[in-house]
Amino acid sequence: MDRPTPLTPGPGQESVWDYPRPPRLERSPAHLVVEHAGRVVADTTRSLRVLETSQAPAFYLPADDIDLELLRAAPSRSFCEWKGLASYADVVVGDVVAPAAAWTYPDPDPAYGDLVGYWSFYPQAVDRCLVDDEVVRPMEGGVYGGWVTDAVVGPIKGGPGTAHW
Repeated sequence: MDRPTPLTPGPGQESVWDYPRPPRLERSPAHLVVEHAGRVVADTTRSLRVLETSQAPAFYLPADDIDLELLRAAPSRSFCEWKGLASYADVVVGDVVAPAAAWTYPDPDPAYGDLVGYWSFYPQAVDRCLVDDEVVRPMEGGVYGGWVTDAVVGPIKGGPGTAHW
């Protein structure tokens, strides 16, 4: 399988091709906001980032900084070879429902134990996610939950023809 040619990061940028596999988990002081249907769903400066080769960072926000009344358990489940079994929640604001828009790892692999009590959100499923006031762009393809900002360069996995990266 051919690896794409990574773009060279500029000042203040990271290449997703410098992220490790298996993924690295690190704390982030960035100011993150998740909004949906006119409500702030989450607002934090105490997130964790999961950094994995070829993917935009996935941000996980602590439950204490999320309006948990806006999350409703969803039947969806998925399995990550690194982190384990994920549980999902719909984001519900009045009559507006974003199905399976958030996920968490209630009992992750021990290497990712710090994720307990943290949630991530699909930027493509909610109205808006922000990192330090920059509006996040979702990864292409609808499968991945990475938050694309100007701070990362790719090419980034998710679009057509990238499944083998």
